[in-house]
Amino acid sequence: MSEQSLPSRTVTPDLVRHVARLSRLALDESHVARYAGQLQSILGYVTKIGEVDVSDVEPMAHAAPLHNVLRDDAVSPPLPREKVLQNAPEIDGPFFKVPKIIGGDEDSAG
Repeated sequence: MSEQSLPSRTVTPDLVRHVARLSRLALDESHVARYAGQLQSILGYVTKIGEVDVSDVEPMAHAAPLHNVLRDDAVSPPLPREKVLQNAPEIDGPFFKVPKIIGGDEDSAG
């Protein structure tokens, strides 16, 4: 994006109100001037970024090189039932015991 394509626009209180309305934000009038200054500052930084020569920079999705850190799926023998259940808060025989969610008292009256 060249510097000429970046709009040099002053952020006015009316523009802040317009953006707030488009964003469906209820904006308190006491904050309009402060937000105008903050948005003008942000646009200044965007303009600075637009001045950087990035013609030799290859497009990327992330600044750091990423790779899949997960291990490959491999078939292995299952854990013994006792080991699986050892950290369960409650068990009922060979099963995990969990609170009833569906089919409670109010569902069974009928």
